Amino acid sequence: MDSIGGDLDTMAPRPFADDQMAAIRAIASAQSYRAGEAVLDAGAPQDRFVLVEEGEIEVADPVTGERIRDATLHPGQFMGELAFLNGGPMTLTMRAAVDTRTIEVPRPAMLRLMSDVPEIGDHILTVFAARRRRIFEEGDSSILVSGSGHDPAIARIASFLSRNRLPFRELADGAAGVSINGVELADPTPRMIARHFGLDLKARPGEEVDLIIVGAGPAGVAAAVYAGSEGLRALVVEDNAIGGQAGTSSRIENYMGFPTGISGADLTFRGQVQAMKFGTCFAMPRRVEGLVERGDGFCVTLDDGEELCTRAVLVATGVQYRRLPIERLESFEGAGIYYAATEMEARFCTNTEAIVVGGGNSAGQAAMYLSRVARKVHVLVRGAGLAETMSAYLRERLEADPRIEIHTGSKLARLYGGEHLENVTVSSPEGEWSVGCRALFIMIGAAPNTGWLSGLVELDRAGFVRTGSDVGAASSYATSCPGIFAVGDVRSGSVKRVASSVGEGSVVVSAIWSHVNAPPPPATGIGG
Repeated sequence: MDSIGGDLDTMAPRPFADDQMAAIRAIASAQSYRAGEAVLDAGAPQDRFVLVEEGEIEVADPVTGERIRDATLHPGQFMGELAFLNGGPMTLTMRAAVDTRTIEVPRPAMLRLMSDVPEIGDHILTVFAARRRRIFEEGDSSILVSGSGHDPAIARIASFLSRNRLPFRELADGAAGVSINGVELADPTPRMIARHFGLDLKARPGEEVDLIIVGAGPAGVAAAVYAGSEGLRALVVEDNAIGGQAGTSSRIENYMGFPTGISGADLTFRGQVQAMKFGTCFAMPRRVEGLVERGDGFCVTLDDGEELCTRAVLVATGVQYRRLPIERLESFEGAGIYYAATEMEARFCTNTEAIVVGGGNSAGQAAMYLSRVARKVHVLVRGAGLAETMSAYLRERLEADPRIEIHTGSKLARLYGGEHLENVTVSSPEGEWSVGCRALFIMIGAAPNTGWLSGLVELDRAGFVRTGSDVGAASSYATSCPGIFAVGDVRSGSVKRVASSVGEGSVVVSAIWSHVNAPPPPATGIGG
């Protein structure tokens, strides 16, 4: 299955071509480091591109100071990983193993060169992506998360890091807490961690952008890529994790270009990297709570009252799984009840019985993924079957898997447990039955996230955004309010599939570009 980057172990070092090196040297300055001197400390922003000319750079643990990897950077190789794109930090200390000489380019200048010379950009991004994959999969990070299996608040932080492919180390059974460079954080939150990675909003109050994209599911990320490539100053605001509902899918096999499948999180993370390459910025976890018209554009209000203004708004907030009206649901959320089935949640199912509630593709993908570790996966479907709600290939796999049992006409009746979910009672046509269960996955319904639109656009009866001919607009993705567009699952009548959302996100940008670059209307009034 495809991942976020190549395998670093199988990638042979490849030097820059002579003309590429000449282009880098033209904007670089020389630096020297003594043996043992830090080139970049863990937690420091990647504010410059560093290439080794002579000597050697090694990786060191920021707490113990010990070298932690055999691999080092030699002459012709460069330092850094994907966080370089947004000025995020190194997660481990990089230091000179021997007396070392480097050439270094300020980050803004290097990003311009990567854009101007695609061959340079492609080479650097390929290496950066492979390094991110390595440090993410192996937990090479100065961030330590412990006790996520016991504390729902810490579990939310671990999930945020994992779903956004941010590297961290984990001690699942340790005392609950989060530390950075050995320093324990007081009352840690996902937003606090995002700030460390340079993903919290840095825009100055009142700073205007061409486009604010609200939501980073497949449609929002696709729009972010194309907006950046067309020269629009775009900002994506996401309240949880890149990928939205699709990001919770452990394996997507029917998306073109990935014949061996790819997880929803990895697919949309690749899109995020591509968008950042074109200059699009991401802010998360931040929530948009209000929208007003102002002048010739709009201003959005964020969860802390901060206001950002823009020429156009793209609504890409998708849908969220419905919360079931069942007693004790809230008390078990994060402590046995989950709305995503990724590697973070799957570990709670090892050699146990798990329950997936839902009959759509997300529920099917979750059941297939969990069946690898769970003793039995029960899929609860309210309807009479899966034919109308799930892709045929996925339905056939579920029916053939001996570890998966499909229960039609069934629903949750009661939840039991102390601080953590322990047992579930199910109501079915044959009567009620109970099962010991510490992991219940709810993946039903499609409630649109449109409350923040403040009545500026027309919605249908279910709260989805009406667009195109339904509101007399020329563009299929324009809403009833000029300058506000909508794509993906949040759009009334849209097809709930990743591929269709990505397609909408790419197509809508031409209409947005035309709106942003339209000449101002002629002045009105009495002239002389």
